[in-house]
Amino acid sequence: MLYIVSTPIGNLEDITLRALDTLKKVDYIAAEDTRHTPILLKKYDISKKMLSFHAFSSPQKTEKIIELLKTGAEIALVSDAGTPGISDPGYVLVKRAIEEGIKISPIPGPSAFLTALSASGLPVNKFYYLGFLPVKKGRQTLFLQLKEEEKTVVFYESPHRITKTLKQLLELVGDRKVVLARELTKIYEEFLRGQISVVLEDLQKRPSVKGEFVVILEGKQKKQS
Repeated sequence: MLYIVSTPIGNLEDITLRALDTLKKVDYIAAEDTRHTPILLKKYDISKKMLSFHAFSSPQKTEKIIELLKTGAEIALVSDAGTPGISDPGYVLVKRAIEEGIKISPIPGPSAFLTALSASGLPVNKFYYLGFLPVKKGRQTLFLQLKEEEKTVVFYESPHRITKTLKQLLELVGDRKVVLARELTKIYEEFLRGQISVVLEDLQKRPSVKGEFVVILEGKQKKQS
């Protein structure tokens, strides 16, 4: 059995009882970062054998985990934060497990982009999720496509690129409403809301910008007939 276990995105108390029970009973925990996950396990007095599984893991590492599952081992897949398979390599393991007929059980929980959307104040009955944007190739083309997107758009951005991204959006999409969410569920949780130009000006005044951002962009407004 492969369990897909969602873990907290910041506050370690944001974990479900079912997730804790699952982490306690499995034979192994396949973690994106075997240095990060033990912080959570220590808080809840859980001691388990760890397997490293991340974006740079070789196909051989995936097959090793598959072989363990085929022998009857129960393994919990966790990411550094949030739901495995969402903007991380978890889907590779899930796909192989499905191909091998291995039973999969998802243990739902936190997700950074859904957490941000819920408090954004923008329409979320329909939205367009992009994950992490391309760093170089394809960014301008993507932004030009977003100019015509009527659904709310959500994606992740690093603190090092956030001001550049806002400048590109302002130039190519226009001065729409935007919401930036950072440090979600942590002590310094913050939401910045307003027109792109206003939020950009706020960030540019800061001596430094820290924390990964969830960016939520207003969709193109339909013309009133």
